[in-house]
Amino acid sequence: MFGIGMPELIIILVIILIIFGAGKLPEIGSAFGKGIKNFKKSMRDTEQLEDKKDDEKER
Repeated sequence: MFGIGMPELIIILVIILIIFGAGKLPEIGSAFGKGIKNFKKSMRDTEQLEDKKDDEKER
């Protein structure tokens, strides 16, 4: 996974915990998940629009 091992991940998580605190972590995780969901949705919508344009060009 990008050359990052378990010790590096633990260090990163500890630093994030120190910076943001335990109370903000659920909010950060939720925002990150929503961002990924929106990105996937926009990619899916873009593909559908491209397919629709290709179908119209063939007609």
